[in-house]
Amino acid sequence: MTAQPYAVRFSPPAAKVLGTLPEDVEDTVWNILDAAAGDPWGFGQWNADDPEGQDVRCASVGQLSLTYWINRPLRRLTVLNIVWLG
Repeated sequence: MTAQPYAVRFSPPAAKVLGTLPEDVEDTVWNILDAAAGDPWGFGQWNADDPEGQDVRCASVGQLSLTYWINRPLRRLTVLNIVWLG
């Protein structure tokens, strides 16, 4: 049996950025989050030198980067930041 994917939530600053992105970039954000929801630890740790920060991850594709926090008990991903250099 496959585990349910993690739910995705956005911090207020990340939600603001999401609302300003071009449609194709927003689609890429959702594609990244679909992958992260299925395997939250599939992307690299945001700060590999922080032994307590294993649940903060960064996913980058081209000029787009997402930083998210994995809330294990609630099975949620919270997008903390979206950066698009476009």
